[in-house]
Formats: sequence, C-alpha cells, structure tokens
Amino acid sequence: MPSYSKKELVEMINANRVLVVSGETGCGKTTQVTQFILDDHINRGIGSTCRVVCTQPRRISAISVAERVAAERAESVGNANSCGYQIRLQSRLPRRQGSILYCTTGIILQWLRSDRLLSSISHLVLDEIHERNLQSDVLLVIVKDLLSLRDDLKVILMSATLNAEKFSKYFGNCPMIHIPGLTFPVEEFLLEDIVEMTRYSPQNKDRRSSWKRGFWQGRQSRPEKEEKEAEYKESWPCYARSLPVNLAEHSKVFFFLSLSVWCFLSDRFIIIPLHSLMPTVNQTQVFQRPPPGVRKIVIATNIAETSITIDDVVYVIDGGKIKETHFDTNNNISTMAAEWVSLANAKQRKGRAGRVRPGKCYHLYNGLRASLLDAYQLPEIMRTPLEELCLQIKVAYEGEAPQLIKCGVSFLLDNLTALGFHLARLPVEPHIGKLILFGALLGCLDPVLTIAASLSFKDPFFIPLGKEKMADMRRKTLSRNSKSDHLTIVNAFQGWEDAKYRGSRYEREFCWDNFLSANTLQMLHNMKGQFAEHLMNTGFVSSKNPKDPKSNVNSDNEKLIKAVIVAGLYPKVAMIRPSHSKKRVKVYTQADGKVCIHPKSVNSEETDFNYTWLIYHLKMKTSSIFLYDCTEVSPFSLLFFGGDITIQKDEDQDTIAVDKWIVFRSPANIAHLVKSLKKELHNLLQEKICNPAPVDWQNRQSKDCAVITAIIDLITTQEKQSGGGQGYGRTWAPAPRGSHLHFDDDDDD
Repeated sequence: MPSYSKKELVEMINANRVLVVSGETGCGKTTQVTQFILDDHINRGIGSTCRVVCTQPRRISAISVAERVAAERAESVGNANSCGYQIRLQSRLPRRQGSILYCTTGIILQWLRSDRLLSSISHLVLDEIHERNLQSDVLLVIVKDLLSLRDDLKVILMSATLNAEKFSKYFGNCPMIHIPGLTFPVEEFLLEDIVEMTRYSPQNKDRRSSWKRGFWQGRQSRPEKEEKEAEYKESWPCYARSLPVNLAEHSKVFFFLSLSVWCFLSDRFIIIPLHSLMPTVNQTQVFQRPPPGVRKIVIATNIAETSITIDDVVYVIDGGKIKETHFDTNNNISTMAAEWVSLANAKQRKGRAGRVRPGKCYHLYNGLRASLLDAYQLPEIMRTPLEELCLQIKVAYEGEAPQLIKCGVSFLLDNLTALGFHLARLPVEPHIGKLILFGALLGCLDPVLTIAASLSFKDPFFIPLGKEKMADMRRKTLSRNSKSDHLTIVNAFQGWEDAKYRGSRYEREFCWDNFLSANTLQMLHNMKGQFAEHLMNTGFVSSKNPKDPKSNVNSDNEKLIKAVIVAGLYPKVAMIRPSHSKKRVKVYTQADGKVCIHPKSVNSEETDFNYTWLIYHLKMKTSSIFLYDCTEVSPFSLLFFGGDITIQKDEDQDTIAVDKWIVFRSPANIAHLVKSLKKELHNLLQEKICNPAPVDWQNRQSKDCAVITAIIDLITTQEKQSGGGQGYGRTWAPAPRGSHLHFDDDDDD
C-alpha cells in the first residue's frame, strides 16, 4: 500500500467516526488498515487504548488474515501477542488491549448479547460488506444505532469498489477513501474465446459473428433484460442451458474440472477442494505451495471470492454459476438452484489470479450472457427465513427491535416468551435450540446434542466418487433399522467415540469403514460441549459434561429421542402413504402435497414403516421438493409434542387431531386423557423454562417426574396397532395450487 495512502487513511480515521475504505482485490486493505490504526496509537503513546476488531464473513478468512498480519509483525498468532483470531469453537486470542482481533461476523453478534455497547472495542472494522450476507447487513443496522450511544467508537467499512457509495450514503454520506491495487494484470477470456482456442465449431456457424461482445461494455445502455435473454437463447441455442458436451471434451479446462479419477493418479497434480463446511484444518491446506513440478488445482465455491489470498494462483476458471438459496414465504419452502453470477462475483473471481505474476481468467459464458449479468447478488436478507435473526435482534435490543423486524412472525408469536429468550441465546436456529432444551428437560441430553450439532453444522458422512452405493449401505447399517437419519448420526457418533477410546488405529479404521470424517466428528464433539456448557450456565443441567448421568437417564430410549425431535422440529411433518409399486412409499406435506425423501436419507427406499408420519429438518426445492434428515415418529409423539389438540366425532367415529390435519382414530376417553396430560406437560415445561432447574429424577414421587414419566411410558409402550400403520383416519392437505387433496386409500400415481 502506498505510503501516502497510509498517512491520509490514518488522518481520515482519526477525524471521522465512520469511514468507507474501498479498494480492488489485492490492495492490502484487509491486512494493512488494522495495523495502521494500531501502529498510529502506539506511536502516539496511547496504544493501550486501542482494540481493533475486524469482522470477516468466513472462518478461513479470519484465520488466514490473522496469520498473515502476525507474520508481518514478526509474532505468532494469539498467545497474548498483538494479533489473533476468534471463530466459532476455535480461537487464538491476542492481548486484550493494544491489539487486533479478526473474527467472524457471528462472533460480534454474540458479543452484543452480553455487551450491547461493545464497550471493549475502540475500532470496529467491517470487512467485505459488499457481499451483503445476512449477518453483515444485520450488524450494519445495529452499528448504525450503536453510534448514537457511543461517541468514542470508530467504524471503518471496507468494501470492493463496485458499491462503496451505497454504504457511505447509509451512514449519512460519510467520507470515502480509495486504495489502489497493486496486482498484476489478469487477461480475461469469454466462452467464444475458449471456442476459438479449442478450435471447436458450433453448429450454427452463421451466427458466430454476433457472439462477440465487450465484457464490461454496454452495461449502462443495455436493452431490457428479457429481450436480451431471448436474443441469447436464439443466438446460442446449444449453450442456453450449459456448455455442450462436445465442447467440454475439446476443452482442457473442463477436462480438469471433471475431476476424472484416472486423470489425477499422477503425482504431478494436487487436487484440493475448498468450501465453507470443510473443517478449518483442511481449509488451510489451500495456502500450502506444492513441490516443484506439481500443479495445485483448487476446486472452490464462492468462499474463495473474498479475503483469501492464495498467492500462487495464476489461472482462474469462472464457471459462471453460484448456488443460491431463496425462501418462498408464500409456500414456506427454501429453494436452491444454480444462478448466474453477478458482475461483482465475476470481478472477485478474476481477482484471485495475478497475485505474483500476470494471470488469466476463463469465464465459461459468452459476451452476451456477460452483458445480462446483474451488478450484484440479491442480498441474503431478502432471500432467507429470518426467525433466528428476529430472536437474536430482539435480545440484542432488549425487546425494542428496530423496524428491520417485520418477519418470522408466525414462529416468533409462539416463542418470544421465556422459551424465546433461551432460544435466542443459544448459538443455533430456534428449532434446533428447542430440540436442545427438550433434550435437557427429558433426560436424553447426549444423543440430542449430537443431533443438534449435526443439524446446525453438517453430518459427518462423506461419499467418495464411485462408492456411492457402498456408502449408502454403511449408513443404512448404522441406522440399525431406526428409520431415522437423526438416530443414524447418533449411532455413528457413539461408534466413533467407542473406537477413539480404544485408540487412534481403531478410530481411523472405524471412520474409513463407515465413510465418516474424523474432523467433522471432532467438530460435533466440540459443539456438544459448547451447548452443554450453555445449558449449565442457564440452569437447565447441573454439569457441562454432555454425558453426565443425571442428564441422560432416558438416553437409551429411542422412542423418547424421536419424540424430542418432534418437539424441536414440529410442524415439519409429512405423511407416509403406501405405493402400489412397492418400490418406495409416497410422502405428502400439508403445504405441498406430494414430495420426495432425499436419496441421501436412510428412508429414501424404505417401504416397511411402523407409523405413517415423518418429522424432517429441511425442505428444499431443486429438481423436486425433497425432505432432508427425516425420522419416522409415532402418533403419541405428535400428540404430546406437536401443535394444538382437538377432539371430535367424525362420521360416527371419535378422532383426535393435531392442528386439525394430523388426525387419529381414538376413543373419546383416551383422547381426553391425552389432552389433559398434554396440558400438565405444557404447564410443567413453562415452569421449567421460566425458572430453569434440572429435573430431579431421583424423586419419582414429585409432580415433575410423575407427569414426565407417564408421558414417557405412553410413548415407549405404544405399538403399531395403537395408532400407527393405517390408523390415521382421514387426512386433508392443501395441494400445491391451494385446493384440497384428499388422500383416499386408492390414491396412487
């Protein structure tokens, strides 16, 4: 970074409460601005008053940048030195004052729960704010309010050059400063250039002359997007959906991207995947330089777009796509699809090359498609469910949430009570938080924490290329006929713990044989400890050990664990119907009608269910509507831990229904007993949530134990004929277009 920029930058930070710093990739703003601030304070003899905290959107960014800055300062990371990092479940903290801390955005949001003023921070640097992810946008809202409460806080917003003005305007037209980049030039190629280089001739040669367009030209004066989409499809009919197979076969770029196993048996290549769910220890491998004569190939998601400098990258292949999740509020369903990148994405991807010498970037779309790209992605806050966010902000604002919160009302109406207060303080989304609390209250803590950790992070299974069937078989074996993806994870985790206790060799063999990631399992173990410690601090359990016997008196009760899953994940319920084909059952949800169990599930090909109901964690629309992470559950689980119960006589038959659509045949006296017992359970749980205390399982005569034990006994002893199988009465569910679909016994494809 030029010396004049340093002087000007420090002067502007000292003179203003908020400053927007923009700069191209490689300009050094992430690593240098924080050091300029700290060094200026040290030089002025007030270093102890300076604590710079810099947020990063991703774990790998926080770690890699902190290590780079520490190296520049001739120090190690953390260990009470001047630079460190903090991410979820991992930290190497610097000294408290006169220091720089790099952390994920979520860490700051957690801090706000205990220190609304962020009183220990002198300078808050919000990096990569142009990404517009959910947490960074929320933090911007909170920080803007925070400035009115803290006159001494300095806020530095760091953004790519594309939309720096927008953030300046949001903070009252605060000043901006631009830092020029020092990267080497990167030559760009579009799809038509790749066609020429590979000498591939498309079928419609007469249209070839109309392909070429300037990549960055004509953005302001382009025609309506719809017209250009039509022109694009007309001009490139064979490329409208994807790159043609024939061209892919001619292109070495796609040859590499295909990751054919036989191609990389040579020791001349190192293939490194990079995505956000990888354990941190694996992510850092991308920064290691390969031996001479070996080419490093990094296959990355958009995690590589920002704050990550892999300094030996020379060639970038931009596939032109990004997987984006959207939330349909009308149908309450998430959708995931590959969308075209934005100009901002494309520019960031290009910027990965040219760090050490001139580079090249290959964009796998043509010039016409490039002219159609949006300037930016739609901000995440506009395409995601916001229940967890609403709870977090409600707590951060001590009940006085800003106008930002006009969302997630249906869920929050049920949870912004004492329960909502506890859910907001757990570092997970509300449904998983509810799962954790019920696991503690019902004495099956350890297995429930395993389920909660896997749902909030990821499951520990991996599927090697070419071994999909074998991996599915191992997962099915670990399910032990539980008909539950959640209990499959519990069984896998317990098997890993047993193997690890026997020794590292047994641990490696167990993970290898069952296609499990030891690093992910260790991460889940750490998360369980974090959850248990929070429960102890709030009074729900008496020990921070997830395996504490007092918290696990019912941990061997599989049916109870399934009931707890219902308590956490309800109303995510689906109904099972037998299929005449006998190859697989048919599954329906109230909102969508017919859906599919995702092929990854142990239930995807199951035909012999004990009951007619499934509880699931995620519903995602891709090629079809798929249910992820599902578990077969009993009627009593739904009656006691589901929604409101109604009792009625339907066509001379007594029925009991959950939320009026999950209907069971039941004698009136049994139905009234269940409803009364559920009311007692509700009152007990409300008392425990308002005044957290562990259940005293030793005193079986207490009202707590009497009510809970009665319900556990009913759930445990329920057999198929007492309400499972076909004993679901008549059930109605809206069809996708809003009409009502009646599931008759002869319903079939």
